[in-house]
Amino acid sequence: MKMNRIEKFFMNNPIRSMVQRRYEAPMLERMGGRTDGMCVLEIGCGRGIGTEIVFNRFGAREIHAFDIDPDMVERARQRLSIYPPGRLQLSVGDVTAIDAEDGTYDAVFDFWIIHHVPNWQKAVSEIRRVLKPGGRFFFQEVTSHALNRLSYRLFLEHPKENRFSGREFILELERQGITVKGNAVERFFGDFVFGVGSRSK
Repeated sequence: MKMNRIEKFFMNNPIRSMVQRRYEAPMLERMGGRTDGMCVLEIGCGRGIGTEIVFNRFGAREIHAFDIDPDMVERARQRLSIYPPGRLQLSVGDVTAIDAEDGTYDAVFDFWIIHHVPNWQKAVSEIRRVLKPGGRFFFQEVTSHALNRLSYRLFLEHPKENRFSGREFILELERQGITVKGNAVERFFGDFVFGVGSRSK
């Protein structure tokens, strides 16, 4: 499900970028380490802030990134034009049908995307499929606790059925073979869950 205009405004502003760079990315790095020299996938790249972070903070050699919204992919393409095609591939794509072979990526990054997906369990399945054995899944997600708030329901558009708590999200990762082992935290009264898991061998 694409973001509506209000959510695009909140996600594409300097304050959001600052929080992502100064608070969220360091937290994920502490949990999961860097990705130096690795081939990485970013799901739901938006205008490319997360992609920049994965290059500059996590040290990825190559990133494949997609978004379901062609407008956001074009914004990312303009923003990230300094990166050559050998290091960056951008495309329109769907996390429930990732265009990649099994075991392609050393790591997958999810900056607030899966809560937009009606069949989020299928998204988890696809992420697990494209990770190499031992590959890491870095995630930040919005839980049902947040989505049930009046402000979210009035101003933002999200699927209303089949939502998850932080615990339910992690249990589904574990069920599908992405091991978290307590390497996750909830923040802001359970509205958000951050963590890193790894694909079982």
